[in-house]
Amino acid sequence: MAPPLGTATVALGDPDCVALAEIELCGELIIAASAVDGERLSPDRIDEVLRGAGLP
Repeated sequence: MAPPLGTATVALGDPDCVALAEIELCGELIIAASAVDGERLSPDRIDEVLRGAGLP
């Protein structure tokens, strides 16, 4: 069973966990993009979203 959304941890060799983590990141970026006034997210906003998702 997959962990609840927002709590996925990427285990080496577990493609399901990797896929879930990638889907969550894409979802966070889509949510951020839908809230922007311009055509696209700035690189700084992308970094901010990904840092909020736990990436360095």
